[in-house]
Amino acid sequence: MTGLWLTTQPEGQFLERKSCYDRTGVTPRPRPIPEVVRDVAEALVAMANADGGTIVLGVEDDGAVTGVPDRYHPDTVRRQIQDLVRPRLHFRFSEVPLEGQRVWVFETDWSAEVHQLTDGRYLLRVGSQSLPFPAGDIEAMKRSRLQRATEMQFLPDATLADLDLALVEELAHKSGMLLPPEDLLVRYQLAEKTNGQLRLTLAAVLLFARDPTRWHPRCGIEFIRWEGTERRTGAELNIVKRIRMEAPLVRLLEESYRTIQQHIPERQRLVDLFFEERLEYPPFAWQEAIVNAVAHRDYRLHGIGIEVHLFDDRMEIWSPGELVEPVTLERLNRRERVHVSRNPRIVRVLVAFGYMRELGEGIPRMFEVMEREGLRSPEFRLEGGRFVVTLWNTPIYRPETMRWLRQFEGKKLTPNQRRLLAYAYEHGRRFTSRAYQKLVNVDLYTASRDIKDLMRQGIVQLTRPRGRVYEVVAEPVTSEKPPEFVALEPILREHGFIKNEDIRRVLNISTWQANWIARKLVSLGWLEPEGKKKGRRYRPGRRIIESS
Repeated sequence: MTGLWLTTQPEGQFLERKSCYDRTGVTPRPRPIPEVVRDVAEALVAMANADGGTIVLGVEDDGAVTGVPDRYHPDTVRRQIQDLVRPRLHFRFSEVPLEGQRVWVFETDWSAEVHQLTDGRYLLRVGSQSLPFPAGDIEAMKRSRLQRATEMQFLPDATLADLDLALVEELAHKSGMLLPPEDLLVRYQLAEKTNGQLRLTLAAVLLFARDPTRWHPRCGIEFIRWEGTERRTGAELNIVKRIRMEAPLVRLLEESYRTIQQHIPERQRLVDLFFEERLEYPPFAWQEAIVNAVAHRDYRLHGIGIEVHLFDDRMEIWSPGELVEPVTLERLNRRERVHVSRNPRIVRVLVAFGYMRELGEGIPRMFEVMEREGLRSPEFRLEGGRFVVTLWNTPIYRPETMRWLRQFEGKKLTPNQRRLLAYAYEHGRRFTSRAYQKLVNVDLYTASRDIKDLMRQGIVQLTRPRGRVYEVVAEPVTSEKPPEFVALEPILREHGFIKNEDIRRVLNISTWQANWIARKLVSLGWLEPEGKKKGRRYRPGRRIIESS
């Protein structure tokens, strides 16, 4: 087996590289063996408590091969790792020669037991980090392990001939493991060799079979487009379109994205001074909901499948199965970065194909992209043994509020701070700490920290110390000329002023849009108004005068 993938694959949920050298000084020197052993043990425990993975010792984070020093003895290191872990952890060890150096590879599958370090810590692999894991969730993790056996069931009637081997070869190239199909499937724990025979798991046929429905009749995705905002049946049945998509999972996602996107309406949104056509739902939000449904659904349930319902006002993604403990609705709504896989082997392949990236970050990012577009936050519920994600196309802010918020995109603002600024805009640009706490459900300490950060950025100031009333004092200032001002500048130079009709003509926009752009350029200091109503004109503002 080539070891090239050990140096080229990015670190993440399933791969961690560890160096044996301390490079803080001028000359690299070998690290103490106990320190290196502890690093490897921590990563192994975190991966075994999650989805499994590989630790490569002797390769730097950037892929440079520096090797394992001769004084490191494999038997000693393996024994010391086991001394740091409770209960005993089963892992595979191999030595791989790379660039004239010896490199050690430690591999672990997900474990049915929850493992702990002897110093008392429980760790969980989340993305590229091994994070402390709350002790109170340990029993929940143990219960959830029992649900993971489904994808690992061996299918006696499935053979290599049932798979689309081109897809398996694609996995080999994407992962950098240039192995024959049988060996690659074994390495991904999708198959095992017994008495010279290859036994395939359910995960293998779901991912790669030409016809996966032979083994699972509802492993596809059904898309239903409804007319209106509710389901009706019988004589009033309001289904406009119904499409069932069936394919190996590594192709099903791509097919579902392409098919569903054709039925999502577009709407115009004003971005700077131009209208842009955008989908009613941000692609990341609904695609993340679908990939989560495929990756984490309960494949024990053969009678129901994944369904995507599109109404005039919302999209619903229904996934068979309850949430996997310790994931809860409360944690999802708090936007916690939590990752637990019901189907870790399927997840690993979907990560290799690029459908899933930083595991545990998808749900927080769904909130972020929906709110950035001024839409309601995602909603989650459990209904009839299924997990349902609802995305609404209803804006939570007025269009003018969203346009005003766009002026702050150059600032480092959290989603909660953006919500606060929108609230302030709707309330005369003023707010109190108590209003902020109620708005985003945070405590006094968090509200105080966020408001002080806005003050440090020069966005907010305290105007009434007695009542602790804050005010948005100014939009962020940029030294670059806005594109609409650049378009209008020749007229300003020629006549010394511009009018609303000049803005309409040059930018080819409506009267109210021209009024809004004029107010924006005035607030940013590029124009100065004079006169009233029909006699109003705009002369060069302080920004022009200061730079001349």
